[in-house]
Amino acid sequence: MGDSTTLDSRTTGTGGAPQVPRLALAGISKQYPAVRANDDVNLVVLPGEIHAVLGENGAGKSTLMKIIYGAVRPDAGEIRWEGQAVEIANPAAARKLGIGMVFQHFSLFETLTVGENIALALDEKFDMKALGKRIKEVSAEYGLDIDPQRHVHSLTVGERQRVEIVRCLLQNPRLLIMDEPTSVLTPQAVRKLFETLRRLAAEGCSILYISHKLDEIQELCDTATVMRGGRVTGNVAPRNETPASLAQLMVGHSLPDYTRRPHQPGEVLLSVKNLSVASDDPFGTSLEHVSFDVHAGEIFGIAGVSGNGQAELLAALSGEKHSGAKDDAVTICGKPAGRLGAGGRRRLGFAFVPEERLGRGAVPAMSLAENALLTGHRQQMVRSGWISARAMQAFATRCIEAFDVRCGGPGALAQSLSGGNLQKFIVGREMLQAPKVLVVAQPTWGVDVGASAFIRQQLLDLSARGVAVLVISEELDELFDICDRIAVLARGRLSPSRKTGETNAEEIGLWMAGLFDGKGAVPPPAEEPAHA
Repeated sequence: MGDSTTLDSRTTGTGGAPQVPRLALAGISKQYPAVRANDDVNLVVLPGEIHAVLGENGAGKSTLMKIIYGAVRPDAGEIRWEGQAVEIANPAAARKLGIGMVFQHFSLFETLTVGENIALALDEKFDMKALGKRIKEVSAEYGLDIDPQRHVHSLTVGERQRVEIVRCLLQNPRLLIMDEPTSVLTPQAVRKLFETLRRLAAEGCSILYISHKLDEIQELCDTATVMRGGRVTGNVAPRNETPASLAQLMVGHSLPDYTRRPHQPGEVLLSVKNLSVASDDPFGTSLEHVSFDVHAGEIFGIAGVSGNGQAELLAALSGEKHSGAKDDAVTICGKPAGRLGAGGRRRLGFAFVPEERLGRGAVPAMSLAENALLTGHRQQMVRSGWISARAMQAFATRCIEAFDVRCGGPGALAQSLSGGNLQKFIVGREMLQAPKVLVVAQPTWGVDVGASAFIRQQLLDLSARGVAVLVISEELDELFDICDRIAVLARGRLSPSRKTGETNAEEIGLWMAGLFDGKGAVPPPAEEPAHA
């Protein structure tokens, strides 16, 4: 691993001239009742620097960023902005200084439009018509197209993240904090965003960049501060490191390689034939003639930029929305399920992990034991119409232990867990029900490298036991790591599938833009399902 860089040495500019940091933190600490989120943290960000902050879920990164943005008050320490000691009382004060932040967990009002949400972040007077025009211009410039007239409740997770990014860029920040900004972008769009960030940095804007994609950190960032357990454990130049060495700095040990147990794909356990579903949302994407099969022992991946029909496909597969007039539009374990609801499909051996952890995957204010009951009630938790609290506790405890969920036990509220730990619990809850078919959306979105590796290995192990696994994800690295085949959903249509060893991220990225045939247009729907 590369040598650590001291904070003092980095404040010297070209030719030895002292350079005043854009931001300097000294001795920042924050104590919550159950955890010390930040412990004597020092951090220096120079003008025009792209500075990464690395760490596992729960390492203290988000708390530190919220302190910088004024959303959380530190218990101790000093913040200096361009050489002057400041107290950042609230986000409005941060924005006045020139600090903007794109949160990983969105801060948007569901019942307002995109334009109205962005307007709320503006501290000066504005004209809605002019603002709408500006939103369209900025979003198009950065490859983050979004309609300012759409209501946020109609947006997918990926589209909401675009709103957050555009809202921040409209403020012309001098320090831009970005938390997992590329999780919903194609490789081509990521490159365009990186060009924009490099241009902003060249113009003097400082960027604090949080990402679990270590290859991005290496490519983009000048410096990285590594945190573990609320403390800074090192400062390195990412370009002098490897993804493996960065991961080891974050988690304190090396990560094991993925283990693929020998298995042969068997019978078709999930079949979708000529599925066409009209979106209930006027701004949504209707599905057109989608066909694919997933075999026992196979992991089939569907890539795509958010908003291209993923939400509609997931609703049709899970039973939240009936799959049209044909009962055989969706077949589970050889039985027609197109008109079955969610409960009927689960009785056939179907399990489901939605992309939204809080609100759909788990009820925030309920305990883990109560959340286990929601989908796992057939696991001896309900007997003769009575709920067994002991069985609920036992199932939740088994999930916590088997999937290394770090929490206060089965009585811990779902909202008290970090994103990675809650995701491990939700994935574990579904896997422990011994499904025959598992559909999982965005399995490791916003999850640190350690938890990501664990979840992906669990999916590989599940497929090796003969389960048919469908993964819908915008993380191409994830799909190439664990999938046997990959297809792309674009504008409501499904591309042909490719074995992962017979394609690459560049081709899949082009397909994510709808270029299935290389001529700039989505081809007509295939006659046959997307088999290997």
